[in-house]
Amino acid sequence: QVQLVESGGGLVQPGGSLRLSCAASGSDFRINGMGWYRQFPGNQRELVAGIASGGSTNYSDSVKGRFTISRDGAMNTVYLQMNSLIPEDTAVYYCKVDWERTTYSGRRFGGVTWGQGTQVTVSS
Repeated sequence: QVQLVESGGGLVQPGGSLRLSCAASGSDFRINGMGWYRQFPGNQRELVAGIASGGSTNYSDSVKGRFTISRDGAMNTVYLQMNSLIPEDTAVYYCKVDWERTTYSGRRFGGVTWGQGTQVTVSS
């Protein structure tokens, strides 16, 4: 099992900043990629930013130039620095990890784990 713990959400005024953190823990796993998604009421989750194991990143057009995704050296923790926040950014933000696990017998399989979600509210 790969578990994720998110933190950093909250209430912020327009133009403000927040930094989200997502820490992964577990045994015998390797992270292939991590990303941040957000979900508005009644809608599907949409990609905000992603980072691959090699360090390449990608962003939704709506957040380019405002948000920055980064990770620690071991890729156990991923961050999302959110600047110049606007009310349209208000959503529940989820961390997503694409992982690969090796069992005791050497069998490899992959999976996806989602964080619990953290509320980001941008309002005056």
